[in-house]
Amino acid sequence: MTDQLELNMNACLPLRDVVFRTLREGILKGELKPGERLMELQLASRLGVSRTPIREAIRMLELEGLAVTIPRRGAMVAKMTEKDMEDVLQIRRCLDDLAVRLSCEKMTQEQLKALYLALKKFEESTRSRDVKQIAQADVEFHDTIYKAADNPKLLTLLNNLREQMYRYRLEYLKDVSVYPELIAEHQEIYDGLARKDKEQVIRITNKHIMNQAIVVKNIIREQE
Repeated sequence: MTDQLELNMNACLPLRDVVFRTLREGILKGELKPGERLMELQLASRLGVSRTPIREAIRMLELEGLAVTIPRRGAMVAKMTEKDMEDVLQIRRCLDDLAVRLSCEKMTQEQLKALYLALKKFEESTRSRDVKQIAQADVEFHDTIYKAADNPKLLTLLNNLREQMYRYRLEYLKDVSVYPELIAEHQEIYDGLARKDKEQVIRITNKHIMNQAIVVKNIIREQE
């Protein structure tokens, strides 16, 4: 509910980013429910800002798949659907395949060390039970692989996709029972890259994505 929203000001960020983070947090925490309208005037009044940063923040939410604008109805919190999730994961699987192939060829020893540190950071983060912190550590692990691919255009596509993945990633990581398997999969991905075994890394990466799809699909069905 919008009454629970509170603007967390940050002098280092533009106002639209502060509003965006506030609204995104409200959606991910369930304070703004799927299907709930995002009315600019009401949100502006509640957060004590003008309508312009609200409008800009809603556009940013749409890029993450957290909001959708319906003709003649306006913007609202997007519902999670199996189709949307499957569409995003299909694209991720294809881009990940390319990224790990390139990374197997180009990853330096320094980048491999950075990947190992990211692996350990993720493992440590799972003990915190802070889902946002765990999600960030997971992103950092995969980003290290993507950057090693040394293809700026591919990295741009993956970064855009990451925004759309965030909601599903967060839902997946709320299930603490998946942590041991996630840690094991990250280790297998690291080992495969260290050996430059493309097929092994692709197989584990695909398994990694499919496991996420199964868990999140069940969550979506439970919410219907």
